[in-house]
Amino acid sequence: MFIRYSITAEAEEVARRFSVDVPDGYQPNFNAAPTHLLPVITQDSQRGISFFYWGAPPSWAKKKALAEKIVNIRFEAIAEKLVLRKKLLEKRCLIPADGFYDWKKTGKKTSIPYRFTRKDKGLFSIAGLWEEYDDDEGNMFHTFSVITRPAVVSVLPICDRMPVLLTQDDEATWLNTQDITTLLSQLEAFREDLEYYSVSSMVNSPDRNSKLVILPAPPADQYGNLSLFD
Repeated sequence: MFIRYSITAEAEEVARRFSVDVPDGYQPNFNAAPTHLLPVITQDSQRGISFFYWGAPPSWAKKKALAEKIVNIRFEAIAEKLVLRKKLLEKRCLIPADGFYDWKKTGKKTSIPYRFTRKDKGLFSIAGLWEEYDDDEGNMFHTFSVITRPAVVSVLPICDRMPVLLTQDDEATWLNTQDITTLLSQLEAFREDLEYYSVSSMVNSPDRNSKLVILPAPPADQYGNLSLFD
């Protein structure tokens, strides 16, 4: 399951790259994780940044089964299920990012974290779907899910799935078209040029949110054991 990414750019850079208004509450996030309140751009509000919870708000985190269902949505499931295709037409969003993380398994209980970026280290967007929920007290929450796909060749050495990445040229179509065939084609296509490097195990904790998280580090598992297979 895909559970980490980064959006380290300052507000001015995000505003310039996506042509949106960025609220004062925006802060860079070096270790974005499920239940965090994070910036998105929805098809209904394309001129500004909104803040939605990834997967579920913190108060719902104890409902593990629910949270796991809405953190990620597989591209394959959207293609197969009518309810998800309907959601694809009505509730798409862009998730601004400049990197994402995944873990290479080195044993039954050990893995090494890596960060993936564009080769130019620039901003990109992740394809997502959003939703509204009411809690038991009638309060409304907005959440989003990351759409994932099988990993491409440049990612496969580390993991077998990845988020769907959209190029800047793709983004307007993603937000505006109502053609289901075009949308599904965008989810399946891949046009980005990625590279990756190992990072510290501090990324394992969603509470660790500093520039230290994105710095290159020798490939070591969560116990500090160096890997011979980088």
